[in-house]
Parts: sequence; structure tokens; C-alpha cells
Amino acid sequence: MARKGTVSIKKGDQVKVIAGKDKGVTGSVIEVIAENDRVIVEGVNRVKRHTKAGQAGGASTGGIITSEASIHISNVMLLVDAKGGKTTTRVGYRRDEVTKSRPDGSTYTAHRSVRISKQTGKEI
Repeated sequence: MARKGTVSIKKGDQVKVIAGKDKGVTGSVIEVIAENDRVIVEGVNRVKRHTKAGQAGGASTGGIITSEASIHISNVMLLVDAKGGKTTTRVGYRRDEVTKSRPDGSTYTAHRSVRISKQTGKEI
């Protein structure tokens, strides 16, 4: 299990659900809730909420609203393009050395963390 607050999935990533009632469904990550290790994926874990009609000028008419609920991050895997097709992969990290410049024109070396596919070793 990942430590609380460290997640390898980011907003906008394409993921595939690997466990639960929506197993096999792919979608885009709408939101990442890092504190609880949960993600909200477009079209996955749809729930219905019953809302009451609001009194303030009819802005909220009430009724049944269907929206996505969060699922645990361990139930999704990142989708990447490998060899022409989409495939799931685990995420790793690599530290690359880069040269940065200061406002006065001098340069220095620093490290940048890059997400990589464990399957291919390529940058995501």
C-alpha cells in the first residue's frame, strides 16, 4: 500500500479499472484525493443522489442526479501507448540531472523526478 498522500496517478491520466464492479472500464481521471488514496474516474462508479428542490429562486430544481463517486487508487492502473496499442503499466520514478539557470545568468545542476513506465522504461 502506498504511503498516505503519495500517489502515482495524476489528474487527466487515462486509467483502466482492474477490480470492482466496473472492472475493465477505461476512463480519464477527473480528480485525485491524495489524503484518502482515492481517485474519481470519468464514467466509473456512477451513483445516484436524490436532491431536494431549493427555495432560492428555482436555481436547484431537485430530482435524481447521477455522478461519479471515488474509488480506491489500488483498483486502477495507468494506461500507456506501447507498441501501437494501449496497455496497463505500473509507475516508477527516475531522477534526471538537469542544468538550470539563475536570474543573474549563472547555471547549476539539479535533479528532476520523472514518471516512467515500469514495462518499457520510457517517460510517461
